[in-house]
Amino acid sequence: MRITELLDRRSICLDGAPTSKGEALDQVVDLMAKSGKIRDVEVYRKEVYHREEESTTGIGAGIAIPHGKCDAVEKPGLAAMVVKKGVEFDSLDGQPVHLIFLIAAPNTEDNIHLDVLSKLSMLLMDETFIEKLKGASTPDEFLEIIDAADDEKPDLDDQLAAQSSQTLTDAACRILAVTSCPTGIAHTYMAAEGLEKAAKAKNCFIKVETRGSGGAKNVLTEQEIQEADCIIIAADAQVPMERFHGKKLIECQVSDGISKADQLIERAIKGDAPVYQDGNPTAVSRKNASSGGAHKIYTQLMNGVSHMLPFVVGGGILIALAFLIDGLSVDVNTLSDEARSAFGTITPAAATLKGIGDLAFSFMLPILAGFIAMSIGDRPALAVGFVGGVIASQGKSGFLGALLAGFIAGYLILLLRKIFEKLPQAIEKIAPVLLYPLFGILLMGLIMNFIVEPPIGALNTGLNTALTNMSGSSKILLGLLVAGMMSVDMGGPFNKAAYVFGTASIAAGNYDIMAAVMIGGMVPPCAIALATLLFKNKFTKEERESGPVNFIMGLAFITEGAIPFAASDPLHVLPSCVIGAAVSGALSMAFGCTLMAPHGGIFVFPVVGNALMYLISLVIGTIVGAVLLGILKKRVTE
Repeated sequence: MRITELLDRRSICLDGAPTSKGEALDQVVDLMAKSGKIRDVEVYRKEVYHREEESTTGIGAGIAIPHGKCDAVEKPGLAAMVVKKGVEFDSLDGQPVHLIFLIAAPNTEDNIHLDVLSKLSMLLMDETFIEKLKGASTPDEFLEIIDAADDEKPDLDDQLAAQSSQTLTDAACRILAVTSCPTGIAHTYMAAEGLEKAAKAKNCFIKVETRGSGGAKNVLTEQEIQEADCIIIAADAQVPMERFHGKKLIECQVSDGISKADQLIERAIKGDAPVYQDGNPTAVSRKNASSGGAHKIYTQLMNGVSHMLPFVVGGGILIALAFLIDGLSVDVNTLSDEARSAFGTITPAAATLKGIGDLAFSFMLPILAGFIAMSIGDRPALAVGFVGGVIASQGKSGFLGALLAGFIAGYLILLLRKIFEKLPQAIEKIAPVLLYPLFGILLMGLIMNFIVEPPIGALNTGLNTALTNMSGSSKILLGLLVAGMMSVDMGGPFNKAAYVFGTASIAAGNYDIMAAVMIGGMVPPCAIALATLLFKNKFTKEERESGPVNFIMGLAFITEGAIPFAASDPLHVLPSCVIGAAVSGALSMAFGCTLMAPHGGIFVFPVVGNALMYLISLVIGTIVGAVLLGILKKRVTE
């Protein structure tokens, strides 16, 4: 598809004069509306502003590419505005914007706006092209300039493939590069274009692998890596690094590939780069100010969370459906205590769904630990982390134990790698397939079983004893405590202690305690779901998309739906959820709510005593938790 096929002449303004970024966005949205491609202008305008809140689309050099993809768009389209005097746009380089391209795309799977944006981004790296556009006197001339450039510039795939056919004759340096950004749209391809232009100016051979929205393209081969003089990694997203072991490597932000391409190529020519050691992040001197210890830990956590999320969502919805089927099929009030404990598996259909959902959940903690470990120690750490996660999930340490296992496994592999470096080369070659798995899994098992699990088990026993001893004291305080504990570690010793205490209380006829326990487990997912809707700038795109699913899991008393969010930002998420859950538990006790079933969430409300006030308690706790999340969590920049 050609760029001009998306750009209607009615959506071009050559004499724009906005006085602010907001005014500029409003004007280009109105231009887009003139093309008739927008079904609901205000919904689309809101989406454009929402995208801008994630990170500025002012990419520097006087260019901005705002965009929005939603159901309000009927057909994909472009709008363009020339601002001769410039307008402040919070651009990456701090300079005013003189040329704005707005992209609209329907909410379909073809992602056509990403393909067009990638091609347009590379065209906008050409200063001559930009000057011609700014100098156009009519919309028709503006379109002709774009058409001519579109003809001259090969498609993205062709352009990247052409790099591989460059001749090495008389090349000053052989350079390979990888570019990537979190969204994989503009910056990925603009950095590739910037590096290619800078390399050609210095008579250097270069091949750039782009890891954008359409996946990895122009992938570097093993032979090319071996023959390269230097590697440049301009990326703000994770890039497979083990293949660059032993090569001189420069690592930087993706924006540096756009604004500092000349400097990067100059460093590569001079060999001003450390030698990368596989699995040792400290061997590479990052020029990214955000790549400190806290940022690395966050990146490692998110690698585990992003891989765990599909298991949580898929398994959680299946379990919720199982509870729904049993809730519609049987009268809970007529069931015995023993039958109520099997709620969710009473009917064959429910039992099947819950079995599949439980199986998906069983992978959750091993996946979390395994991919945290892999982000630290690369592929050899994956199996070690998996084993640690399984031990945590089957033992007493749960969610917190799996988090700990992931980091232990990653750094354990780094330690083994240093030890095995001293072995003869012939033996060192078999280390990844024999020595790392053997010693890594052995040590992981010993550490988890004899160092991590015992204190967690002792903690669990102590908590149960403490709860039993205080069961006769203030009921409101007890409700606050057990509900808060359900949210502390979401499957760990605090959660298990509270739940076991609640189920044991049913047998003793103390139904109010189980009510507080269950509401404490329902609040965290519900609070997170509400927060992703109210405070969108505090969550990543992936978290916002999966957030509403937590309403289903929370109402079904599936606390695990909150784990991915807690794992990515435990210092802010856990306190918010604990306080919200504790408030709900205290209110449940204060209102005299009771529950005679140990599970089921909203599907067992028929057996809840004082159900209306129980629902009000849940709503209040959810709101408290969501508001605290909005206050405590930091704004996310994508």
